[in-house]
This record gives sequence, structure tokens and C-alpha cells, in this order.
Amino acid sequence: MAEAAQPVEARRRGAAKSASAFRTISEVAGELDVPQHVLRFWESKFIQVKPMKRGGGRRYYRPEDIELLRSIRELLYTDGYTIKGVQKLLREGGVKALAERRHVPDPEPEVGPDSVSGAQADASDVEALRAALADLVEELERIATRLRKALE
Repeated sequence: MAEAAQPVEARRRGAAKSASAFRTISEVAGELDVPQHVLRFWESKFIQVKPMKRGGGRRYYRPEDIELLRSIRELLYTDGYTIKGVQKLLREGGVKALAERRHVPDPEPEVGPDSVSGAQADASDVEALRAALADLVEELERIATRLRKALE
């Protein structure tokens, strides 16, 4: 009897599953750091998300489902896409394009005479930026004054 209870105890302790194993909604929610209801909502908004359902409607996510959900999460939460924007990406490029998009490294920021990094900025750059900002503030104040007079 102790042998039969061991796998259950191992699962409760959070024993790692193989990469190809199906996962429950609670496992996927924990892995992606989103609530379960969000996964159910995404399932209604993205027809490409199709977890396998067993008796009682219990969802089991395949590894490719999890990768798709990870891509959707990144686009929504990190890249600032809207749901409609992600839907459009999926329509135009498909699931594979979305997964490949995640694996493309972000381009390195350009460093040139026009780019100013906080670490590289010297005193003259900071002063030039302050002067430019002061000019902008003055211009905005002039515009605000004109608008107030026009509304009177």
C-alpha cells in the first residue's frame, strides 16, 4: 500500500514531469504565472488554443499548447499587444510564426552619435538635454496661453 501512495505523494511534492507530459490547467497556470480563469478566457478568444478535454471537462494541455500560451502571454503582458493584435498575428502567420517570433532575440540597441545612454551621457549631453527640454516647456506654455485666449 505504501508503494501505491508514493506516486501521489511525489506529485504533491511537485515532482517534475517530463517535457512531453500533458499538464492540467492548474499546472499550466502556475508555470505561466496567470490565473486559471485567464487560461479559460484565452481559450475562448484564441481558437488555436485547444487543450484536450477528458471526462467532466477536465483540461489537459499538450507541450505545444503550453508554448502557444507562453507566446500569447508574452505578447500580451510583455510586448503590449491587445487580444485583437495577437489574434491578427495568429491569423496572418499561424501558430508556428508566433512560436518562432518568441525565439528571435531582440536587436541590440544602436549606439551612435544620436543615441544617448544614461551610462554614457557626459555632462555636456545632460546640459544639452536640459536646454532642449526647457525650450519645449516654454513652447508648450506659449501654446497653452494661446489656447486659453482662444477659448475666452
